[in-house]
Amino acid sequence: MRLVLDACVLFPTILRELLIGVAGQGGFTPLWSSRILGEWQHAAARLGPGGAAIASGEIALLRARWPEAEIPADPALESRLFLPDPADCHVLAAALLGGAEAVITLNLRDFPTRQMEGLRARSPDDLLMELWLADSAMVEGVVAEVQARSAEISGQPRPLRPLLKRAKLPRLGKALDG
Repeated sequence: MRLVLDACVLFPTILRELLIGVAGQGGFTPLWSSRILGEWQHAAARLGPGGAAIASGEIALLRARWPEAEIPADPALESRLFLPDPADCHVLAAALLGGAEAVITLNLRDFPTRQMEGLRARSPDDLLMELWLADSAMVEGVVAEVQARSAEISGQPRPLRPLLKRAKLPRLGKALDG
């Protein structure tokens, strides 16, 4: 399953690490465009001087790990698409050009079904729940790794359900914590 990851699911570290971790385990094939990666880097720069540098490093790692994931821009395609926020047309264009099944985003309202050219927008929570139902060991393994890394970096225990809720994954948190 080929999925375009919108910048809003790449910017939050825990959410990105979970999605990329599951992709790394074969759960799906991630796709993005240079503009999506640029939006992530721009958002990270707002955290301070080191934010953009950290994002640049993360982006370089993603590009090295998945060299086929980056979909080139097609301004002609973008110009014929219509979404409520015209600045999101590049995301839909990348999905269409990349043969994606869906766009994974937290901004579902910005990608109405009737304007998605046969694709659909999905929340990361819905995606990870579906993948967990299909292969619970894979998703649980990735979640455990990300949770442990987060606790190690913060120097404190990171309870699972609040960690996943902050990552905009409340259903997954409830399912794994229940």
